[in-house]
Amino acid sequence: MNRDIGVFGPDSVSWKVFGEPIVALGGLRSLYLQALHPRAVAGVAQNSSYRTDPWRRLIRTWVYLRTILYGTTAEAEAAASRVRRLHAGMRATDPRTGEVFHIDEPDLLRWVHVTEVESFVTTVRRAGLRLTDAEVDRYYTEQRRSAALIGLDPASVPGTAADVAAYYEAVRSQLSLTTEAADIAAFLATCPPVPAEWNRPALRRALASGPSRGLYRVLAATAAGLLPPWARRLYGGRGGPATDVIAGLSARGTRLLVRAALPPKYRVPPMRRAALERAGRS
Repeated sequence: MNRDIGVFGPDSVSWKVFGEPIVALGGLRSLYLQALHPRAVAGVAQNSSYRTDPWRRLIRTWVYLRTILYGTTAEAEAAASRVRRLHAGMRATDPRTGEVFHIDEPDLLRWVHVTEVESFVTTVRRAGLRLTDAEVDRYYTEQRRSAALIGLDPASVPGTAADVAAYYEAVRSQLSLTTEAADIAAFLATCPPVPAEWNRPALRRALASGPSRGLYRVLAATAAGLLPPWARRLYGGRGGPATDVIAGLSARGTRLLVRAALPPKYRVPPMRRAALERAGRS
């Protein structure tokens, strides 16, 4: 039996974090956060099909994250290599200065990495997953491996919760609500339609229904409410403790609803199940 447990393995805190379906809400939170970096959001706006094909882009990103997490070491390295090659050919123009820059600059890759991993662990914790402070630090240290795969020097990436807090404090002066950030935030707040060319009429009808769109808006508002207070203030929202309490309660309620509604056989995605089998944990 192939015992390749991949980059992390079933005993990692990363697997514990991603074992919670509510972690997907953290992905939405990270998009709000990433958009506040003017160069990062310019790179997305100028190189991405997020407006015309948002679902396909989100699915590709999610498959990539799952591959890094649950794939074999070779599969994770191959997926990261494809992303590095794709990014290497992309440029964007800084709307403030007119400077043309590479979107795979280390500072930008680091911003995307930190906002993603911090959003995932913050969201599941706020939603009720019990993690000790030591486990959170271990999670950040583990996630340096995914940063290395994307081309970053692991030593340059925050490896503890204190490191992440210090990183945010250092980078906050570079953040602002640009026109592109406001556009993306407005786009995220509504349920994007499935493209007409997708041969999934049932999915299009489901996402277009009133209840689905209403549920998405609640989730988007929860993701925005889970942002750090300083990020909410940049978006013009309230940064006080009441918003934190409401967002936390919404996240906890959503986690409980998902766990109640999702049959046990669907709680373990196929890639995780295959990884468990390789590790002899089926």
